[in-house]
Amino acid sequence: MRLFKIKIYTHSTKLFLAIIILFITSQIAVGQKKTSRPNVIFIYADDLGYGDLSAYGATKISTPNIDRLAKEGLKFTNAHATSATCTPSRYALMTGNYPWRKKGTGVLPGNASLIVPTDKITLPLVFQNAGYKTGIVGKWHLGLGSPGRDINWNKPLKVGPNEVGFDYAYFFPATSDRVPTIFIENNDIVGYEKEDPIEVNYVEKIGKEPTGKENPELLKLQASPDHGHNNTIVNGIGRIGWMSGGKRTRWADEEIAHVFLSKAEQFIEENQKNPFFLYFSLNDIHVPRMPSTEFKGKSKMGLRGDVILQMDWTVGEILKKLEALGMEENTMVIFSSDNGPVLDDGYADKAVELSEGHKPAGVLRGGKYSSFEGGSRVPWLVRWAGTIRPATVSNALICQVDLLSSFAQFFQQKIEDTEATDSFAIMDALIGKTKIGRESIVKQGGALSYTKGNWKYIEPNTNQPVDKLTGTELGNNPKPQLYDLSKDLGEKNNLASQYPNKVKLMAEELERIKDAGGSR
Repeated sequence: MRLFKIKIYTHSTKLFLAIIILFITSQIAVGQKKTSRPNVIFIYADDLGYGDLSAYGATKISTPNIDRLAKEGLKFTNAHATSATCTPSRYALMTGNYPWRKKGTGVLPGNASLIVPTDKITLPLVFQNAGYKTGIVGKWHLGLGSPGRDINWNKPLKVGPNEVGFDYAYFFPATSDRVPTIFIENNDIVGYEKEDPIEVNYVEKIGKEPTGKENPELLKLQASPDHGHNNTIVNGIGRIGWMSGGKRTRWADEEIAHVFLSKAEQFIEENQKNPFFLYFSLNDIHVPRMPSTEFKGKSKMGLRGDVILQMDWTVGEILKKLEALGMEENTMVIFSSDNGPVLDDGYADKAVELSEGHKPAGVLRGGKYSSFEGGSRVPWLVRWAGTIRPATVSNALICQVDLLSSFAQFFQQKIEDTEATDSFAIMDALIGKTKIGRESIVKQGGALSYTKGNWKYIEPNTNQPVDKLTGTELGNNPKPQLYDLSKDLGEKNNLASQYPNKVKLMAEELERIKDAGGSR
């Protein structure tokens, strides 16, 4: 009898333990489901063209680390920035609004006020509201300080990335060819000394420091004529604008990529146990192109090619860091560019002479500053292991302005109808579940263009057709332009005279979008 009781007890114990294990397992599964939201790293290259990567057909230069994103994830062939220049593209990314709707969203000087609203939804706020830690490392170029007030560089800079949704920020204010040439961590200038106060001016020279115009013999990188890169010399390179003071705060161009990478890796390590969003905004491949010594001369395409290799290495290091921390499977990595390519953008770095055999925009016409596709159709690669199938290609029409609403949809957040008015929720397209993206897009170059389906309309514009400084075809024409991108991606044949009704219809639709103040 005792033996029988023991058997019953043992059987009951096993049954009880099995139930407990099943319950615990189910709870773990539920917990994993609740926390399965991926970390998101958005790597934003600067001035990288549609044809600058080997994943997009480049043969004179190889970008194996970025190509890895294409092999292990999704490559888009119809992806766009909203604009053919940097500040407006970044404004759209942050706000979900077309930049041409708001005055003052053109390329900003280094002492501009913040143009991203602090009382509206932003891309980093979407992630913050979802419980993510948010960080920006790299180029900002969206202004600092309150509108209408001069920036005091000698006090904490309290209106900037932190105030629009970033928990952590390590950045420089504008572009590397503009003063002030400083790093800022959150609200403080790195290395600041009150005994050496900083002043910045974009109207007239201040201080007694040498300039590129007055002292060209001091330059290690000569400026191209008439571009304006001949003011205060920092690190042997003339900049746009004048700066005095802050000697110990000034960076050397050769260190920028390494500093930003170090800060990005630090942010990833510190937040590896929390869901995070990292906006990693690279300096490469913007001018002045001055890579670290290990990359100089490596590309055989001059400094522009060298910084492409440096950029590719940077992406590779981020991928290595994720792998080392065991974070590959739960991290979505997005790579894109803020606008199309440009060769001579202000410095005599032989980018034009050494580019033979390489097409920065690929098959596209135009480049940075242009209304043609080369101005704003950009590389876009996404890797999210286990969700995105490897080595897939999509021709879905997507735009960087859509990231805000797409992630809000992903997190089941409601966006007010008056906010992010040009941003569409197309997450399924962004992760390859469908090849249908947005229906149409308005883009900003030399003139506004409107693309719907395969048809692209460029509105009439009487400004110069070719940029005299860069040689870029701007897409300006006093007559309307119409292209069938399914047959003519290079925009060689203007079909406006053959399809006047199509031109009329698309012109009217563009005007309605303008007048509506939003198209979402």
